[in-house]
Amino acid sequence: MFITRSLLAEVVREAQAAPRRRKNRNFHAGNDAHTHRLLNALEPDSYVQPHRHLDPAKDETIVALCGAFGVVLFDTHGEVVETGVIAPDGDSIGIDIAHGRFHTVLALKPGSVFFEAKAGPYVPIAESERAAWAPPEGDPAAVSYLARLRSLFA
Repeated sequence: MFITRSLLAEVVREAQAAPRRRKNRNFHAGNDAHTHRLLNALEPDSYVQPHRHLDPAKDETIVALCGAFGVVLFDTHGEVVETGVIAPDGDSIGIDIAHGRFHTVLALKPGSVFFEAKAGPYVPIAESERAAWAPPEGDPAAVSYLARLRSLFA
C-alpha cells in the first residue's frame, strides 16, 4: 500500500470528525501482530496523557509526515526533561523513544499526521504506565494541562 497524500487527508478528516480529535490507520493485520505500523492523525486540541511503555520491546519510533508535533519527555516526577518539535520540513523529522520514558505528543498544527512503529502485540496502557501526575484523558483538568504543554512550544 502506498502512503499517499489522499490517504493522509482521509485520516486527517477522520481525526477532525472524531470525538477524541485523533485517528489511527493501522497497516498491521491485527492487534496480535509482532510489529505495529500505523498512521496517527492528531488535531491540536487532542490530549494524549503522558505515559511510558515498560515492556523492553516497546521502544517507539515516530516520524512526522505532515503538520508539526511537539514532543515532551518527562522524568518520573512529571518534570519536563526535554522538548522538541518534529515536522517533515524541520530539523527533526522524528524521534525514537526508549521504553520506560514518560512522554507525550501534541499536534502543533491542524492536519498533523505521523507514522509510528513499535513492537506488538497491542496491550492497553496499564495504570503503572500512565503518568499519575498528569490528568487522565476526559478529566476537565486535561484542558488546562494541554494548554500548559502547548505553551512549551509558543
